[in-house]
Amino acid sequence: MIVLRGYKFRLYADDTQQAQLTCFAGVCRFVYNLALEQRRDWWRQFKATTGRQISYTTQNRDLTLLRAEVDWIAAAPVDCLQYALRDVERAFSNFFAGRAGYPQPRKRSEQDAIRFPFARSRWTKLNAKWAVVLIPKVGEVKFRLTRDIPGAIKVVTVSRDALGWHVVFTTEIEQPIRPSDKPAVGIDRGVTRTLALSDGTFRDLPKERLNVLERRARNQARALARKQKGANSQAAAKRLLARTKARIARLRRHWNHERAREIASTFGFVAIEALDTKAMTASAKGTVERPGRNVRAKASLNRAILAAGWQQFETFLGYKLAAEGGILVKVDPCRTSQTCSCCGATDKKSRESQAVFRCVRCGHTMNADHNAAITILRAGEQPAPTPAGGRPSKREPKRATRSRPRKSSWLQPGGGF
Repeated sequence: MIVLRGYKFRLYADDTQQAQLTCFAGVCRFVYNLALEQRRDWWRQFKATTGRQISYTTQNRDLTLLRAEVDWIAAAPVDCLQYALRDVERAFSNFFAGRAGYPQPRKRSEQDAIRFPFARSRWTKLNAKWAVVLIPKVGEVKFRLTRDIPGAIKVVTVSRDALGWHVVFTTEIEQPIRPSDKPAVGIDRGVTRTLALSDGTFRDLPKERLNVLERRARNQARALARKQKGANSQAAAKRLLARTKARIARLRRHWNHERAREIASTFGFVAIEALDTKAMTASAKGTVERPGRNVRAKASLNRAILAAGWQQFETFLGYKLAAEGGILVKVDPCRTSQTCSCCGATDKKSRESQAVFRCVRCGHTMNADHNAAITILRAGEQPAPTPAGGRPSKREPKRATRSRPRKSSWLQPGGGF
């Protein structure tokens, strides 16, 4: 089995290299937005004129003409611009397949990245902690080598966030498919206890460190609100707040990676609840005619759910388990916290509090999250119900809708760049 893995490292570029990377990222963003606008606003004119649909091939041909006319576009590596066109192609494919919403333009400082094949680059190890990577038209840039890079490197991505520039090596790793003989476990995700396992153990986010960073972010947000609009102090306050939020996200992501790796290495069968995090964290404001209730309490719960990173942990656990030969099963979350793991009785009165479960039928008492994890494991080990006819039912995918496009005032009706 061939699996793709990404290995991310911190880049330490000098001022000249950072300026070049920023320029190239801006050119890639411009080409992406221009290709998106061409497909969005001028596809009818292009089809009426040429009789063909706009595709990656046609846009790549236009990109060649554009590079011949505009020097600052020709200055960027052509591979990075071609990957931007492939991103547009993939975005529309996902939209028409119902896997994503309608493609949106990329914004400055939010999608600053360039990508190129590894054949145009190379990386060299300097010592146990440092290495250099060759970036086309930039030169060799040092990065912190925190771990090995196994497999065959296919793509190199250089991106920037609030914490600086990073390089990501996308590799192909061949792993044998082997069935796992490790034990099974059920996992209940919560707000008070982040992960509760059916074996009676718990995994909790480092809330002390997160609370410090979140308190700092709130103070910085208040300071930002007091700054004069358009002033240099406002821009500096924005950067400071963005760095704090990036640290919070990095801490949560690192913890989810560690816990997912620990569970995937220990257990071969994992059952979790099929939670719709997007629906669970929807706003309770309502409308003017029908205003919502307990809006402030619901907003606090939404922040706690998003801070726990339930969906991120599920994504990490899924591919790490697959690499280990394990199985991830998602069960219906309905009444799992109200069902007794001893007698199977379901009653909402059994959930005495956030931490205590006491069955009203048999009197069984234990930690509520531990009880829910055992219930989830038993539900995951049961075979899926099959309707009459012998075939399991398939849910129809939700059809995506396209918003009305906005016309450009400067693109030519011919449909080219």
